[in-house]
Amino acid sequence: MAIRSFRSLLFAVVMLALPAASFAQIGISITIGPPALPVYEQPPCPAEGYIWTPGYWAYDYDDADYYWVPGTWVMVPEVGLLWTPGYWGWGGDRFIFYEGYWGPHVGFYGGVVYGFGYFGEGYEGGRWDHDQFCDDRAVNNVNITNIHNTYNTTVINNTTVNRVSYNGGDGGVNARPTPEQEAAAHEKHVPPIAVQTQHVQAARANPELRASVNQGKPPVAATPKPGAFKDPAVVPAKEAGAPYHPPANRAAGQPTTNTPASRPENNVPTPAHAKDLQPHEHPAPPNTGNPKLDQKYQQQQDKLYQKQEQEHQKLQQQQEQERQNLARQNADDARKQQVEQKHQQQTQQMEQKHAEQQQKLQGKQQPPHPNESRPPKERP
Repeated sequence: MAIRSFRSLLFAVVMLALPAASFAQIGISITIGPPALPVYEQPPCPAEGYIWTPGYWAYDYDDADYYWVPGTWVMVPEVGLLWTPGYWGWGGDRFIFYEGYWGPHVGFYGGVVYGFGYFGEGYEGGRWDHDQFCDDRAVNNVNITNIHNTYNTTVINNTTVNRVSYNGGDGGVNARPTPEQEAAAHEKHVPPIAVQTQHVQAARANPELRASVNQGKPPVAATPKPGAFKDPAVVPAKEAGAPYHPPANRAAGQPTTNTPASRPENNVPTPAHAKDLQPHEHPAPPNTGNPKLDQKYQQQQDKLYQKQEQEHQKLQQQQEQERQNLARQNADDARKQQVEQKHQQQTQQMEQKHAEQQQKLQGKQQPPHPNESRPPKERP
């Protein structure tokens, strides 16, 4: 295919099929549900301006295994933003992961009780007071000697803590988005920032965080900052949320279809810059059995390939120029972070657009079925 990966194509197809209220950066889908959430304590907040992002189970297709992404404190990327955690939801025949995001309001996260202010709906761990974020000492581990923007309120949590890590399906949390959460889904969102992406990648690379190894009790359950897996303040899990036994054949949890497009990307967000993307793969020559038709299809593929390459190069040059301008201007960290977030959004939007274009072209170029007068919409 003339796209960087079949996985990006599936990303676009699944996202377009879901209702707008469910939009939250879809990551991957899998037929075996995630383990229960482990029991762990929260490390101290490192400084003012940090918001807690709870830990969760991600999935690695290369190893056919879940792995724990530790909860961590993250510096708020922009004033007024709050974190909506990602969550797993049952989609009727498999579990789908909805990636977390930053926004002015906390949206739907499956009703999953992550703790530390995320009690299934909204966030009770802090609030904005003009341009200052204040932590609730009744919910978060905050040292008032170092952190002064705090308050203390009684949080009444009537939610039963059962450590379930997914929404819907057999044994999942029974929750649906409220009108307020549906409205939040349509607001402008900021995807996970660079340090969060690196945090996920580091977790994926750590064998001890795989569920098949730690049996649902990760040795690094939470960190004081993203990626700080060896920090003295790292917190191990006290116990697994429920007994966990990996499937005898872990590969059985992968999609049952054999096409590469059925194997979506791991739960790692799109690269932050156009320069980080892998070069396009030139499309394979069509083979319908009709030389003239194959030549026509090849010309269409080449044209789309060249167009997408030009767009890729143009965006890469534009982003690089903006980064050079920041360097010449000696921009502060806040401004640099804003530009980094814009670049990540641009890159992701381009990838989605290219996937949709390729899907449309591939649909038009399906060879006729022997028993059909026109090409089928899908191939098994």
